[in-house]
Amino acid sequence: MKKRILGKSGLEVTAMGLGCMRMSFADKPADKSEMIKLLHQAVDAGVTFFDTAEVYGPFTNETLLGEAFADVNKDNLVIATKFGFKHQEGVGPLPSHGFDSRPEQIRQVAEASLKRLNVEAIDLFYQHRVDPNVPIEDVAGAVQDLIKEGKVKHFGLSEANAETIRRAHNVQNVTALQSEYSIWWRDIEAEILPTCEELGIGIVPYSPLGRGFLTGTITKNTTYDASDLRSNNPRFTAQAIDANQAVVDLLIDIGKQHDATPAQIALAWLLAQKPYIVPIPGCRSLSRLNENMAAADITLSAPDLSQIENAMADIEVVGDRY
Repeated sequence: MKKRILGKSGLEVTAMGLGCMRMSFADKPADKSEMIKLLHQAVDAGVTFFDTAEVYGPFTNETLLGEAFADVNKDNLVIATKFGFKHQEGVGPLPSHGFDSRPEQIRQVAEASLKRLNVEAIDLFYQHRVDPNVPIEDVAGAVQDLIKEGKVKHFGLSEANAETIRRAHNVQNVTALQSEYSIWWRDIEAEILPTCEELGIGIVPYSPLGRGFLTGTITKNTTYDASDLRSNNPRFTAQAIDANQAVVDLLIDIGKQHDATPAQIALAWLLAQKPYIVPIPGCRSLSRLNENMAAADITLSAPDLSQIENAMADIEVVGDRY
């Protein structure tokens, strides 16, 4: 599989990573043995970049990866995880608990994640969300200490604004910014993308397929388990699905010219934006994994990109992302 480097960090990963969240969180429960098998298949397919977080579960997603990769040579793997949500006794961290990026908490999370992932160092350690109560300089300094100790290799941010990115980068080089970015959610293009380009920071788009909508497989009759985060997402109401079908139709149209699926065109479009962009689509089946990874071999032409740009300018995406 083709490789990319996240900004100027020198961190090389496959052009398409694998988001592992839905293997154990924010969706109907999946069979653990099947997910371990899928993770092995991803490694066999050449994937080197895997994304998890302590909050996914909580904890179960990191444990899943730790178990799946226990007997795998991890020298060529890059496993990213995250800190930043408040823990509650007996429950662990959840987004609803609020934020906690105090330096002492960052250290505790790192030590626990190392054990669950069964690794000697965390390859990429993101602040999952910016904590308004902790100066970002203190956060960057805490991760810097972990880097000096050899417990973390690279520092990342998620959903941070341009000013926060700059302030963090002044203390400790930020390797990657993880933010939602896709053909139908492009807010980072105004300020954040130029800032990352200037500073040499890679971009890791999550939800690059619009939480599955851009695959073209979702209709207004699609139902979701109560545990699925889409069950109460504004973009997955019947009205929004009808209105946003125009985006899928555009992807289908471009896909016909490349013998590609809508999902593959959506991912290829992201790859075409910048050479340091590495999407992390999630999946729970081998067929979807293969489909997503094959998108790295699709090259959209200048006319393709122009057609997409012009068409999207006339499409109003309906529904908030959360």
